[in-house]
Amino acid sequence: MSAINYSEKIPNNVNLSEDRTLQRALEQWQPNFISWWDDMGPEGSTDMDVYLRTAVSVDPQGWASFGHVKMRDYRWGIFLNPGDADRQIHFGDHKGEKAWQDVPGEHRANLRRIIVTQGDTEPASVEQQRHLGLTAPSMYDLRNLFQINVEEGRHLWAMVYLLHKHFGRDGREEAEGLLERRSGDVNNPRILGAFNEATPDWLSFFMFTYFTDRDGKYQLCALAESAFDPLARTTKFMLTEEAHHMFVGESGISRVISRTAQAMNELKTDDAGKLRAAGVIDLPTIQRYINFHFSVTVDLFGADESSNAATFYSSGLKGRYEESKRGDDHVLKGQTYQVLEARGGQLVEKEVPMLNALNEVLRDDYIKDSVAGVGRWNRVLEKAGIPVKLSVPHKAFHRNIGALKGVKVSPDGRVVSEAEWSAKVNNWLPSGDDRAFVASLMGRVVEPGKFANWIAPPVMGINRQPVDFEYVRFN
Repeated sequence: MSAINYSEKIPNNVNLSEDRTLQRALEQWQPNFISWWDDMGPEGSTDMDVYLRTAVSVDPQGWASFGHVKMRDYRWGIFLNPGDADRQIHFGDHKGEKAWQDVPGEHRANLRRIIVTQGDTEPASVEQQRHLGLTAPSMYDLRNLFQINVEEGRHLWAMVYLLHKHFGRDGREEAEGLLERRSGDVNNPRILGAFNEATPDWLSFFMFTYFTDRDGKYQLCALAESAFDPLARTTKFMLTEEAHHMFVGESGISRVISRTAQAMNELKTDDAGKLRAAGVIDLPTIQRYINFHFSVTVDLFGADESSNAATFYSSGLKGRYEESKRGDDHVLKGQTYQVLEARGGQLVEKEVPMLNALNEVLRDDYIKDSVAGVGRWNRVLEKAGIPVKLSVPHKAFHRNIGALKGVKVSPDGRVVSEAEWSAKVNNWLPSGDDRAFVASLMGRVVEPGKFANWIAPPVMGINRQPVDFEYVRFN
């Protein structure tokens, strides 16, 4: 089950050729996918040969091969982790029962909704990043962008396979819909708000891949626990690919910070104006971008109290992050959790049934993980002797969903008046001037081994190649 059959039109390790009806349906969807890629994939990339990794197995010991390939010819396919015939459901009302290989009728609508929502984020991020290749700060970074793009395409295939195989005509229609919506489109937008935001520059891209792809990690981990076995197996393999996306974000921001720290030491200044004049991104601007991307992403986890979250868990559709490592009864009836609300001009905690607070549980796990990465960025500053610390804002800051929607909260967690918010918002979130300044730095650098002035080179290249390797060949 771990080998992938590349001799087929659609590479797969699910014996697709044994299900002719499904194979035909997916082969009809494939040209529509390529047409979407041609319209909405990376702009101006058609003739480039890119040094990409392609999955060749789902065995963690050797799952990918690297080589130059045209992205349009990338072998997108359907790869599930090996199954376990004895796998049991390990949480919710069905705990102890056998995992489902087919969709139970009573959970059909909810499972379809979960799969469609996850599937919709994949092409959305390709659309958001469509123009970034035109302003890449190096060939190394251009290649990383393209790797993420083809893997988001692969993750779309993963969800489309489930829709086609398990949801009949409804599933086929939903799969078409995934190619019809467009990020930011007024009439037919992507399902989740963060996936309709523009990603106009590389600082935004690195923040997106650090913060928003990390949301993807947590959502996929929760789905990897699912009682619906094909979904669990699909998402487990998606997580293997997702790790690189977060690496691109974390290392990208780290390199921006490193270059800024170098300029601060060379110029002996922390004056934002002088640093901008030197062509690097000052730390307060980086902090404002962190505040924006973190706050937009924590909204993706949904409302702090949610009957849907309770239903998804009790039904066995979606577990918690690392469900099996938790020491409770994995049913959660009668257990409680603290969520925040604003009362009398203060943020206060209130106790709610844990089943209804599972979005908040996942959000809190995500925040812990996000904070750890910011700590690693701070070590870059510390090493350079810069006495500044970056941080994620309070989780109630700039929220647009749930009980905290529209409550004005400062990054340090104080409920503030409209007047104070208006006076300080440009210190807390990127202003038009910040975005214009960052945009002004975005000039394309694609000579092997050369990097834009605002970002440091990486410590090492991809797949043990040198940093100045020809990652992209422009034909």
